[in-house]
Amino acid sequence: MYLTYLDSNSWLIDLEHTRILLDPWLVGDLVFGGAKWLFRGFRQAPRPIPKNIDLILLSQGLEDHAHPETLKALDRSIPVVASPNAAKVVQGLGYESVTALEHGQSYVWQEKVKFKAFPGSPVGPLLTENAYLVTDMVAGKRLYYEPHGYHDATLQTEPPVDVVITPLINLELPLVGPFIKGQESALKVAQWLKPQVMLPTAAGGDISFEGMLISVLKAKGSTEAFQQMLAEKGLKVRVMEPVAGDRTPLDLEPSIV
Repeated sequence: MYLTYLDSNSWLIDLEHTRILLDPWLVGDLVFGGAKWLFRGFRQAPRPIPKNIDLILLSQGLEDHAHPETLKALDRSIPVVASPNAAKVVQGLGYESVTALEHGQSYVWQEKVKFKAFPGSPVGPLLTENAYLVTDMVAGKRLYYEPHGYHDATLQTEPPVDVVITPLINLELPLVGPFIKGQESALKVAQWLKPQVMLPTAAGGDISFEGMLISVLKAKGSTEAFQQMLAEKGLKVRVMEPVAGDRTPLDLEPSIV
């Protein structure tokens, strides 16, 4: 398995015979509801669109996961697996093959990859988006992804996974608390899923941010502190800090399930 971090929550996942583009934001600015004064993410130059994408995986329908400008730049014939909310976005853009997964549902693509959806991040009081367990059915490797650190208790019934991608630090707002949960939340999912490797997402890469929201955001914790938390609990998990744009081999041990 190879992973390429493409900034923010965007990843290219190279499995044995499948290339998955996850929550891509590659071109244009990141703005919510057109309110640049509140929040704007930008980069000096767009990231090249990866070639030979087999499938797009979307965890949420918000712009930082289902980025409209990026999705418009991608080939509409690429199959998409998405949360129901994200499925509406790509269907509105004319994508030809869209599979929406409710929590607890699974989908097998070409007998190569299995996707299982779990409850993930809440978006307001009525909507909870998706986390995913992705199984490479050829190589027998398993990856779990949740971009905001909300991990459902049903994961405790799952066998160990090989890789977890989730926030490892908190991003907090005054009076609200963490809206991106790392640290204790990441430690909990590590205890449940017992991965070989964990990688941080949501708060890194070659991008810049501006706007009123940025001025009040506070980061709490570090990957070094999280690695220490794992050690104190006796968990033999490697924490890897990906370099944005680099294709990173994970060198995983054979799975024991």
